[in-house]
Amino acid sequence: MAMATMTAALLLLLLLAPAVYAVNHIVGGNSNWNQNVDYVTWAAGQTFTTGDNLVFTYGNSHSVDEVDKSSYDSCATSNPIDSHSGGSTTIALNAAGTRYFLCPAAGHCSQGMKVAVTVVANNSTTPSPPSSSGSPSPPPPPSTASSPNAVAGKFCSLNHLMVGLVLGFGTMFALVV
Repeated sequence: MAMATMTAALLLLLLLAPAVYAVNHIVGGNSNWNQNVDYVTWAAGQTFTTGDNLVFTYGNSHSVDEVDKSSYDSCATSNPIDSHSGGSTTIALNAAGTRYFLCPAAGHCSQGMKVAVTVVANNSTTPSPPSSSGSPSPPPPPSTASSPNAVAGKFCSLNHLMVGLVLGFGTMFALVV
């Protein structure tokens, strides 16, 4: 009886382990954060859920500014909520709402290098697969995560906990058998 209970607990834990990971949305897909990419179509093919991440990968001539809706609509770059550079930026989607991003390099935004993402509340423990996005709502507060390491820090302790539990249950299972 104890062995069956431990086996069931281990299987349940293994099934739940993938739920601690957020979905990383590579902005622009294979085209990354570049000019001549249809970001409206790209964003429409995604479901952005709280806990997910936006991953911007770009060259030296680009950067990423988070802006409000008015600045997004007019491609104004003078008052960003947050600015990122360096070729790789990961932004945690930590609240529901619509967030707006653009490339502040001269002429890039007006040529379409901007993206609006609508983040929906995560009502389950599993990450969301890409699908379609919802309607716009007011922007949430800015993200403090500007690099993969900053985002990884939020999930690291939970990942270690899950690995420890799996190893602990595995060891107990091995001792019982």
